[in-house]
Amino acid sequence: MVRQILEWNENCHDEIHSLLNDKNVLMINVMGSPGGGKTTLIMRLIESLKSKYNIGVIEGDIAGVIDAEKIAAMGIHVVQLNTEGACHIEAMSIKNILPQFDLDKIDILIVENIGNLVCPAEFDIGEDLKIALLSVPEGDDKVEKYPLMFTRSNALVINKYDMKAYFNFDENRVIKHAKAFNKDLEIFPINSINGDGFNDFLNFIEKHIKKGSAK
Repeated sequence: MVRQILEWNENCHDEIHSLLNDKNVLMINVMGSPGGGKTTLIMRLIESLKSKYNIGVIEGDIAGVIDAEKIAAMGIHVVQLNTEGACHIEAMSIKNILPQFDLDKIDILIVENIGNLVCPAEFDIGEDLKIALLSVPEGDDKVEKYPLMFTRSNALVINKYDMKAYFNFDENRVIKHAKAFNKDLEIFPINSINGDGFNDFLNFIEKHIKKGSAK
């Protein structure tokens, strides 16, 4: 049964990915724990990119519209996706929401997945990039405990890097194990207060924006 669900989801992922590719839309799937800073990272991305690109956001939460309201206040078209208990977003949910966006006018579609390090990593949703976010207060053992998230991601953001002084966080341990699981993983330590390191991550994102964008 689990295999059938994953195969069904993968077929839907392929359909969405093909559609977005035809429309030159880059979809970014942002994953991480609750409180890790996913929404803040997305808002910083929006602020840096919105003058050059048209951006849409799908805001995933089990309940509520708190983060969606923050993004809407930035003048960004955002659609709330409440899973009502499910610990991840599936491709079919994305497929059902896409008609609420004019894909001919969007360059980048950002999905904030449900906050946890397990289930979201198992389900492709049509994305081009998977971004795993790990904040310093969560601890440096999370890559070893939840390897799939980091194995399947294109980039790892080590967020709240400015808090290293207050936590026994060994970034070399994180990098060592992350690279062992995924040698191609790009890693970006980011200071959540002053933004140090963010421009490197921004350049990584812009490098993947599809030709023909900036509609």
